[in-house]
Amino acid sequence: MSRQWILASQEGFENSLQYQENVKIPSPKDIKPNEVLVKIHAASLNYREIQIADPHVRKFSAVQHIFLMLSEVLMQGINGPIMPPIVPGGDGAGVVVAVGPSVQEFQPGDRVITFLGPKLAEKGGDDALPGISDAVAMMGQGSDGTLRSVGVFTEKALVHAPRFLNWLQAATLPCTWTTAWNALFGVEGKKAGPGTWVLVQGTGGVSIATLQLAVAAGATVVATTSTEEREARLKALGAAYTINYRSSPDSWGQKAKEFTPGGRGFDIIVDVGGNETLPQSLAAIRVDGTVVLGGAVGGKSKPVVLFEAFMHTCWVRGIILGSRNQLKQVVRYIDAKGIKPAVDDIVFELVEAKEAYRRLNEKKHFSKVVIRVDHPFD
Repeated sequence: MSRQWILASQEGFENSLQYQENVKIPSPKDIKPNEVLVKIHAASLNYREIQIADPHVRKFSAVQHIFLMLSEVLMQGINGPIMPPIVPGGDGAGVVVAVGPSVQEFQPGDRVITFLGPKLAEKGGDDALPGISDAVAMMGQGSDGTLRSVGVFTEKALVHAPRFLNWLQAATLPCTWTTAWNALFGVEGKKAGPGTWVLVQGTGGVSIATLQLAVAAGATVVATTSTEEREARLKALGAAYTINYRSSPDSWGQKAKEFTPGGRGFDIIVDVGGNETLPQSLAAIRVDGTVVLGGAVGGKSKPVVLFEAFMHTCWVRGIILGSRNQLKQVVRYIDAKGIKPAVDDIVFELVEAKEAYRRLNEKKHFSKVVIRVDHPFD
């Protein structure tokens, strides 16, 4: 028998997540021709899962409502509705137990990680990039996800895991590392490398993945944070400079820009705060540089008018995740460079998923919140 969490409603993860034990394990004989039976050993969490559990989590005042109505509608479109019950989570790592007769990429015993957009890859191929309309069909929302001990996935929902990572490290890759790879290497002629200056924001999953990938590529990275302890951790991961955004909340973008050669500005900025941080990102970008919009974990702020990009003469690129082939590229790069993805200090077990989501929601974590999945009776 297996264990799992289900999202039974969309009234917030505290109320909607339900833990189930003694769930029947699918038989290898029962899986469909294109399906793969996987024993899951680890998972990691993403902010989108908190928002899926409560599409109305972003509350705005009456004054803000007119300006933010459109973004609220978009967020609800991305994060709901769902057809409960559904197993949440999109990031996972495990071992293949059985495969359907038409599966070509995997065989029993293979180490695998999940890809969040299997329906996108099935429809558009492994190079297809997801858009807003694809988000609702992603794993943990449009199909069962990874917060379970055993799962059945379609072939396109998996890729081979890096050879040298442990389960917890491997489980961090599907969402944040694919997003980071897309941000840094997704556009020909504008890829990160030696001589490139990159700015990352904070110590969440996408920012830390971007930092580690950019450093491995030879780029110079400046990172923002709010504490001296985290500054030290960022430098230990390879950040050349750090800046405390709390000490200069309205000017850290310009201060960060001063680190770059001649104060020219950054080649790539991966903005994860959305409207709250975007004005500072625009202040820090160089002419013809790229501001990548890769998240919206910041606070409530008035939307930034797109015309601001003209005033700063830069590219602004919105991304959601990346393609299945980009995830494969991340895996090969990690193996080639020997990168060890950073994870949070506290490791939760599957039964402790609610506690893990609380830590993520309260932003007490560093990099990725991870969950190990024990199999005590094997």
